[in-house]
Amino acid sequence: MRSTQDIAAFALRWLVDVEFRMPTMPELIPDVDALLGLAPEEVAQAVLTSAHSMAQNGMFSAMGVIGPEMLYGRGIPGPAIYPRNREAEITEALGVAWLWLEINMLFMPSPGINGTNGWRQLTRRGRDLLVSPDRFRSFREAAAFPKALLHPAIADEVWLDLARGDYQVAVFRSFRAVEEAVREAGKFAAHDVGVDLMRRAFNPTTGPLTKMADPAAEREALSALFAGAIGSYKNPHSHRTVGITEPRDAQEMVSLASHLLRIVDSRRPA
Repeated sequence: MRSTQDIAAFALRWLVDVEFRMPTMPELIPDVDALLGLAPEEVAQAVLTSAHSMAQNGMFSAMGVIGPEMLYGRGIPGPAIYPRNREAEITEALGVAWLWLEINMLFMPSPGINGTNGWRQLTRRGRDLLVSPDRFRSFREAAAFPKALLHPAIADEVWLDLARGDYQVAVFRSFRAVEEAVREAGKFAAHDVGVDLMRRAFNPTTGPLTKMADPAAEREALSALFAGAIGSYKNPHSHRTVGITEPRDAQEMVSLASHLLRIVDSRRPA
């Protein structure tokens, strides 16, 4: 026969699990094969959601989110559970997802003794990403894109634009930096802009940023590359709203801008 304390504990846990529907991992990703087939950063979104819902006074622990009780049943009616015979695989998949969240600073140790004892809380970035699945997807794509690939002149701001899903802003900011770098390196006036500026700066015979030692065809091609990039990626964003919905497209565009910035660096007068 259960004691009064057991009954009270049972009632409290039933309220937590059923009445308030705090989602556990088996509820968020009920198919164990799907869980094990997803990439860590994809599983991480569900872990983040579950951690937020399980938080008490803003704090949660790995044991309370991805511990055995939450995954394989707690002896009371409640959410779906994972099969025990897959425990090693499940533990690794969820542990790696938890680590991904910590590495990307979506979790942090709670202040004081709580953090020492394993309690965590969401960072501001983690809270922001709970707003919508699209926002988390944008961050996930940005996290997979190394900031080190970007030119230092644009790396910090543009990477954050990508993480927020502000793809149009990221592309415009990147190619505006190219235009500014060419204008400064070639000692042009403030009113020199756009494709015309690129053509003048990299003119095959008179351009201040042209390397005359290169073959004529390569000088012409580089002039066309800069003019085409500014005409295709910077000018449209200056004049109208250009929709960019795919993070990979934006990443490729800003990578091109970074490459052009490095070329400009190499052509600056000694």
